[in-house]
Amino acid sequence: MNRELKIPSNKGYVIWFTGLSGAGKTTLAEALQKKMLENNIVTKILDGDILRNGINSGLGFSDNDRKENIRRAAEVAKLFIESNIITLCSFITPTNEMRNIAKNIIGKNNYIEVFVNCSLELCELRDVKGLYKKARAGSLSNFTGVSADFELPLNPNIEVNTGEYSIEECINQILTIINKRDNQIHE
Repeated sequence: MNRELKIPSNKGYVIWFTGLSGAGKTTLAEALQKKMLENNIVTKILDGDILRNGINSGLGFSDNDRKENIRRAAEVAKLFIESNIITLCSFITPTNEMRNIAKNIIGKNNYIEVFVNCSLELCELRDVKGLYKKARAGSLSNFTGVSADFELPLNPNIEVNTGEYSIEECINQILTIINKRDNQIHE
């Protein structure tokens, strides 16, 4: 099913993908970006791994460093909003407190939270970086899902299950909600 995108390109906002490592956050962000580009909508992806290699390279994985990682990412996303760019943020964001930090910086009217739900078992099977294996062996501490908790989002705007649905089906679910939201804003 190919869904037509009706989002105006003159309004920036953030779509924040949250979920376990390996759940498919970045894969979905990249697929959504491709769909938006096909419709001449400018987007920017902010990915946790990429930011940790650059602007957030000095941060570790303590609770305080994780909060700072999210705070910085949200501040950067806010800059893109001000330039009317739709920003696709892909971060584990393991706690509701951290997700609220992002939402408060970005502004609730500019923040769409997508919970990328996937079982821990499937995330471990998809573990292309070997992070779960390292965490299970004890060589990687404070790893979300193994030695650190992931709090289920309390009220995500969208929940997609990448273990049950294909990437295209998940993107269509996301687009349905975004289009409804956009229609309500512009009525």
